[in-house]
Amino acid sequence: MTDVKTEAEPVEAGGRRERPKVGLADRDGFLAWVMLLPSVVYIIALVGIPFLLAIAFAFSDVTTGDPSFDFVGFANFGDVFDDRVFWRSLRNTLVFTVISMLLIVVFGKILANILVADFRGKWFVRFLVLLPWTTPVALSTVSWLWFLDSIFSPVDWVLRNVGLIDANVVWLGQPGTAMASVIAVHVWRLTPLAAVIVMAGLIAIPKDLDEAARIDGAGFWRRMFEVTIPLTMPVIAVAALFGAILTFTDMTVPYVLTRGGPTHSTDVLASWAYFRGIEGGDVGQGAAIALFLFPLLLAAAVAILRAVRRLEAR
Repeated sequence: MTDVKTEAEPVEAGGRRERPKVGLADRDGFLAWVMLLPSVVYIIALVGIPFLLAIAFAFSDVTTGDPSFDFVGFANFGDVFDDRVFWRSLRNTLVFTVISMLLIVVFGKILANILVADFRGKWFVRFLVLLPWTTPVALSTVSWLWFLDSIFSPVDWVLRNVGLIDANVVWLGQPGTAMASVIAVHVWRLTPLAAVIVMAGLIAIPKDLDEAARIDGAGFWRRMFEVTIPLTMPVIAVAALFGAILTFTDMTVPYVLTRGGPTHSTDVLASWAYFRGIEGGDVGQGAAIALFLFPLLLAAAVAILRAVRRLEAR
């Protein structure tokens, strides 16, 4: 037999094994902070500092013409509560968020089922589906502004030739159709994101479960409601959370399409805060309006996350 020689490990004077020296680049704790630092700086610079400034401005009389800070207490909040447009914007925000979130989740689930199916040209279909989400929101909304034009709308032209309408529908000029148009464009834009999230959950479902359900004689709808949806419910809840956050804080679609009109029927809290604080010049009131987004969004996020935990605990 041959002897295998091993190098003698360094031993300290007391007979203890000497630990090798580890550089900074090999320390997990150091690397964790280095990797997290850019995100922390980004959040502090673009979220934390503006949030603290909004709180300070909400208790001041700062305007665009007079940036000097004078403490006024809760005067801005009192003026906001007396503003009928604020309450209408709050109602519009809730309606806009709830309806959009429900439609985004439903259409995202349907679209995800289509995208996981095996068919020819699936990669091209996935590319087309992702286009609304990857296209800059302002650019895509401007295209819809042309599609819904009161005179030259191609949508109206198609509906007239089909015989569904006799004259042009002023989509963005009437309160009901204006809000419906804003919701439709927003749902069209965010459905691909929800579909990708739900599709990841669908792919993670073991195929054995679906095959077992098929052997037991379960049809498509029974497998959908008793196997697929229960297993993907946590992922669907995450998609709903993202949809709620992106919808509740969005002002680009209402701003580009209607600028809050007609008669503030499509104003949401984010757009009304912008109109009052930036275009109206009253920074204090604009900040006070914007602060109402935080508790409402926090409550919605906590409720959805609690629902996700309960679903995962089952």
